[in-house]
Amino acid sequence: MLDRIVQGAVPRKHHIAFRDPDGRLLHEEAFTRAGFDGAYTLAYHRHRPHATHAAEVRHGWTLPRAAPPRGLLKRHYRTQELPLPAGPAVDARVPLLFNADVVVGLATPSAEDPVYLSNGDGDDLFFVLEGGGLLRTPLGDLRFAQDDYVYVPKGLLHRFVPGAGPQRWLSLEFPGGLHLPSQWRNETGQLRMDAPYSHRDFRRVEWTGPLDEGIRELLVKRAGAFHAFRYDESPLDVVGWDGAVYPFAFPILNFQPRAGLVHLPPTWHGTFAARGALVCSFVPRVVDFHPEAIPCPYPHASPDVDEILFYVRGEFTSRRGVGPGSISHHPAGVMHGPHPGAYEGSIGARTTSELAVMLDCYLPLAATPAALGIEDPGYQESFVR
Repeated sequence: MLDRIVQGAVPRKHHIAFRDPDGRLLHEEAFTRAGFDGAYTLAYHRHRPHATHAAEVRHGWTLPRAAPPRGLLKRHYRTQELPLPAGPAVDARVPLLFNADVVVGLATPSAEDPVYLSNGDGDDLFFVLEGGGLLRTPLGDLRFAQDDYVYVPKGLLHRFVPGAGPQRWLSLEFPGGLHLPSQWRNETGQLRMDAPYSHRDFRRVEWTGPLDEGIRELLVKRAGAFHAFRYDESPLDVVGWDGAVYPFAFPILNFQPRAGLVHLPPTWHGTFAARGALVCSFVPRVVDFHPEAIPCPYPHASPDVDEILFYVRGEFTSRRGVGPGSISHHPAGVMHGPHPGAYEGSIGARTTSELAVMLDCYLPLAATPAALGIEDPGYQESFVR
């Protein structure tokens, strides 16, 4: 997804015998995308990484199920009011909206994961509204903080170690994978000089060398179910690796916004792309500079796209009644736009302080029972008066 990096000890050529200083043969793991046609990472283990025993499932979060169908309305979910489970991240996700391409939820871990997790159903992307901590993997440790996106590739063994204090993360699971939008890359795969970020803006894993935390349990999510396995040895026994598939963090404030003569569409804010979905970052920025420009987003009909916004902080020129942690959902097929007074009131504005994560997706989003419990019943009518 990003550039290739090398950590620790690796052989001069892949798929050849590689031994440690004592002469013991190391085991090469091929961690691949798209079968063997996509990006890959090769890691070198002291022990056989595939030698596991079946075990009893003792962890896992509630998986999404649809609430009964409802009418086509603009909706607002106050996640600040969501009764969230305590405990480790592996147990503390709550799905709110979902389709075949994405699961949107919230996680509030209050303890470190006591097991390793491998999500075989999709790539995970978290946005840290509050908190921070450490992601531990066989490839190294990734430190993250408030306002970071945290990317965990599909199938990578890992566990979260949250820092002190409250934690509140937006969670996005993408069964079809996640990548950087192709329009931001040149023909060699490098990020273009006019892209809204550069390779330097991403924080990569820090090499730790082989570790043994005493944890032997692995939880695997696959086909919408959890499965458990047990190792005899530590799976964090990697002595080195190289490749282009690894976790990373991206601070949202590293996104370089654009301004136009008049209002630019959300695609200019595209940060990550997925099958059937685009993740956009709205950050503080200067706004349109035509003398008669209307900086507030225009009313628009989106017959093809469901749009959700996760509000982080700042002033949202087009909305009222939302706050940090709010999720608005404007479904395809119904026109949406700014609240009364916001359109005209934005004329003459020169900057905006809004900070938000937006998700556009092509397939309709279904709500879970947890989402229904935190819905703002007056949101639809708030656009009329």
